Parts: sequence; structure tokens; C-alpha cells
Amino acid sequence: MIKELSELGKNKRLEKTGNKWVHDALKEEFISLVLTIKSDGSFVSLQSIDKKKTMAEAVQRTSGPNARLLLDNCGYVLGVYDDESNAFKKKVKEKGEKNAHEIFKKDVSEKLTLFLKRLNEMADLNELNPVSEFYNNNKQKGIDIVNQEYFLKNISKKDRSGNIALLVLGEDNYVHVYDSVYRMIVSNYEGNQQKLMSGVKKKCAVCGEVKFPVGDFTHFPIKGVPGDKEPAGGRKLISYNGEPFESYGMVGNENCMMCTNCAKTYVEGLNWLLSNGPKVLNKKGKEYTEYTNRKKLGFDTTIVFWTRENAQLKEIGLLDTPDEAEISNMIDSVTSGDTRSTKYIETDMFYSCTLSGSAARISVRDWIETSLIDYRKNIARWFQDIEIEQYDYNAKRSQRYYSRLYEIARSCQRKNNDGRYDEDDVASSRIAAYLWNAALKGTSPPLWILTKVLQRARLDKYGVTAERAALIKLILNRYNRGGDFMVQEKLVQGNKPIAYVCGQIFAVLESIQRAALGKTNAGIRERYFSFAMTSPSPAFGRLFSLSSKHFTKLKGEKPGLAVVLDKALQELCKDIKIEEFPSTFTLEEQGQFAIGYYHQRQSQFSHSELKEIIEEK
Repeated sequence: MIKELSELGKNKRLEKTGNKWVHDALKEEFISLVLTIKSDGSFVSLQSIDKKKTMAEAVQRTSGPNARLLLDNCGYVLGVYDDESNAFKKKVKEKGEKNAHEIFKKDVSEKLTLFLKRLNEMADLNELNPVSEFYNNNKQKGIDIVNQEYFLKNISKKDRSGNIALLVLGEDNYVHVYDSVYRMIVSNYEGNQQKLMSGVKKKCAVCGEVKFPVGDFTHFPIKGVPGDKEPAGGRKLISYNGEPFESYGMVGNENCMMCTNCAKTYVEGLNWLLSNGPKVLNKKGKEYTEYTNRKKLGFDTTIVFWTRENAQLKEIGLLDTPDEAEISNMIDSVTSGDTRSTKYIETDMFYSCTLSGSAARISVRDWIETSLIDYRKNIARWFQDIEIEQYDYNAKRSQRYYSRLYEIARSCQRKNNDGRYDEDDVASSRIAAYLWNAALKGTSPPLWILTKVLQRARLDKYGVTAERAALIKLILNRYNRGGDFMVQEKLVQGNKPIAYVCGQIFAVLESIQRAALGKTNAGIRERYFSFAMTSPSPAFGRLFSLSSKHFTKLKGEKPGLAVVLDKALQELCKDIKIEEFPSTFTLEEQGQFAIGYYHQRQSQFSHSELKEIIEEK
């Protein structure tokens, strides 16, 4: 995984033809504020701007403060701090407001000193004379003006934590992007690397070259992985910050055996996957990113995906927004062996990793690596396995239905009292990750998911929905490859397992009650569905006794409907003896029961008399 992410990062570097300064010594940063000064170093303005990407010096800040050259936050550039930040509020809570102010004054003073030290390293560059004047020689008209009071008064809370770029009035570019500044940054970095390599060289486990290992240097942070509150700088995918994480006598990040170049490029690749996509406006006119290489799966999990050759992945979109016509074409193409349209991508590979965030770390929950042809075949098979028949109330007919992947995962989740799902429930994230794996690799979801969906079908007022039926069908068929009974998308005739038939019988008994009594607060589904699904022998004895009373009432009021329902019930019961009903159903048989129940209810829509009974708008 790291190797492919690193290759992606290197390819993205090569694509940046408009910027010749792409190097390990530099990384992408955002500018939020612009500090404008005159050539004599006097202050002009400090203004907020829309976030803008730029290339700046790459620095690490894990063991203490470290100033970035000419582009940094307010603490380093101005020696001021944000008294609305979470860090300040936390310090106020711990130490009291007076002590918090003193601590932060000392902290930002040290940061500004480090920033000035880095600036003085560039004293030979004449282009930076205005900046030097601003900080050193013309302080009264320069740095002294932009003090704590000025900063808090003139800069809004949302912009205070961003990076500040310096601009000399009349110049076109910020000072940190001057070629001379970039050259010196790169020169210093490479000189430092040469010194390090003269002492230690190791073979990189990613690129295979003998280079200076990342060692005690930490890996750069990754931003955008969901989870609990993300640290300001992002989260780390690889980090050994204690002895319990180390092994074989290696210390710290030596355990990953990676060179500094690969340690940076895999981060660049992953950050690109997490942020790539156009900016669009929602219905309220608010701008957001429409991600093209990631999908969020619940509260704390996201999936990123890509191909080695950057191929279009339109099939991925079908998992979110299924289109019957496109799905049919894809299935027909795959099942007929028509690969003419995919020969040019036979060597291409599809990659996907599932990530979750917790505190400062990132967990990798799954990794998928497969050919594009197998990827397409598996998605086609996924839709075949989740295809289910559903009655369309608008079209007034039954038709094939393909559920969205995430809606199938959510069918295992309980809804709140207001009818909405709990957004913080991690169970649906885990289930969605397994279903993603099933869709892309053709694997079988774990059986505990079947337990979960059956539990929801028993306890939930919505019962066996189309999404739940699709999930049950998927799991049963993938665990029963080559078995005697494979679940179809609609009701089948012929040899069927007793559990499936019991589900059909239950649906007919429910219709009899509904026809006789109308809508009730607690019908036999609410009272007996779980009982009949798990313990058929005692349950159906009671159900048939109860149904006989409903049937007597129905014959007197609606004799025609009574004949239709009696015929359906007799047809199902003719080969079953109630005394031979099993005392319990296994987990697989419970799934067959639920599917039989769903199929029978859907089939009843084809009878106009029965449709009026079960149709619920």
C-alpha cells in the first residue's frame, strides 16, 4: 500500500509542470493572511484572503517549535496568539486566565525568535532586505505595529490560525516563493541529507534504494481522515513514539525502514486522494468539495481509491447512485465475455484503502489491490447478488431494485425516535467497509452482519425492507455457492427449503389478519415475527389457531378475498405437516425465512385484492 501511495505521490509531483519547485524540501501549504510591507520595511496592511495553495519549506513540529522560512502562523510571523483558540481556552482552564496569557506570551516570543533566526540565515539575499528592515531596523513602523491588540481587533476568529505570507508592495509574488529562497531551502536540505547519509545508510523497503532512512524524523501529517476531533496539523499514518511500538532493536521510525523521499511522497499521494475534487455549490449556495477519489463511510471511516494509470472509474459511481440501464449493460458485457472495450487497460490496477482516524493516528482497516477487469467483474456480480424485486408505488408495478451500498449498510442500524440514523454510530461504518470489500473483491461479508440485519428486521417497525432483503440475499448466496437453494430476486416456485416456505406462510397469515381486522397497532408481525423466525414449531401452532378466528370473520365479510387467501395458504401448506416443523431455525434458515416473507409480500401486489390489504403509503 505504501509503495503504491508513494508512486502516486511521485506521479503527482511530475504533473506539476507549472511549478518547477517540487522537492522533498518543500510541501504544499495554504495561505490565509497576507502581510504587506513597503520596501523600507514599514507596515502597510494585514488582510485575510481566500485560502490559496502554495509551496513552502517542509518542517516538522513533533518534539518542539520549529519555524518555517517566511511562511507560518501568527505565533512565528508576528509573535502574537489567538485567545479564542482551543489551546488557549484549555490553558485558561488549567492555569487561570492571567497565567495563560503569560505562558502564551512567552511561547510566541520564542517562536518569533526562531522565525527571525531562520530569516537571518538568508541575510545574503538582497531580495529579503525589506523583510529584514520590517523585523530588525524599522521596527517602530514595522513589526511593533502589528501587536497582540491589533491582531485580535483586525483579524476574524476563523482566519487567525492560518498561515501568513509576506508581500512587498509593488511585487507580484510573495517573498517565500522567490527563486533564490527556494534554491537556498533546497540547497540546505540536500546538504543536510549528505551529512546524514555519510553516517547512516539503509535500504528503503519501499523504493529499494540505499538512502538515508527516515529514522527519528517523523512522517508528515495527513489531513481529512474522519474520526474524533482531528489535531490541527492532521494525523499520522506511521509513527513509532514509544517502546511498545518498536521491535527487533530498532528505535522510533527506523521500524518502518523507509527513506525520507518515500516518507514524503506517500503522504503527498494520500493527501491528494483525500482532497482531490472540484469545488461546487450546494442548494444553499455554499461551496464544498465534490471528492472524486474518496467516499465517506459513516462517522469515522473513509475510503480512498485510484488506479495506476488514472483510468476513469464510472462503475464506482453506480454503488452510490445505481442506474438500472447502466447496470444491465455492465452485467451483459461481463457475462457475455465482451472485453474489447477493456483491452487497453488490461495492465492497469485498481487500489483502495479504508481509513479511520482516532486522536493523532490513522488506522488502515482494509487494502484492496486488483486488476481493473476483475474490479469490473466483481462490481457486476455485486449488483447481481443484491438485485431484488420491489413494488414501486409511483409506477404501480413491481420492478428490479438495486440499493445504494451505504443504504444497505444502514439497514442494520437502528433509527432514532425522529426517524433519522445516528450519525455517530460506528457499526454502519464497519459494515459498509465489509460491503465495499464484497463489492470490489467478491468476498463474503461476515456472518455477524446477517445476525445484525435479522435483528433489525425483527425489532424495527419497517420489518424486512428491500435493502435488508438485498443484504440477506447477498450473504446467503455467497456462503452457499453451489448449494441446493440459491435465493433469487423474486418469488420462485418448485423445491424450496422449509424455512423459506414458513416465511411465505407467515406473510399470508399476516394478510389474513389485515383483511379481517384492518390496520392494528400490533399485528402478528409485531408480536410473532421474531418468535416464528427462531422457533417455528410452537409459533406456528399458535399462529394457525389465531388465524382460524380471523378467517372465520373474513369469510363472513369478504368471501371473495377469503377464497384467494385460503387458496394461497393451502398451496403453501400442502407439502408441510405442522407436527414436523423444526423446533428452531439456524441463522441461515432465519435468513431464508425473512427472504420468503419478503418475496411473498411483494408477490401479493400482483393481486388487486391483496394489494389493497398490504399497500402502505
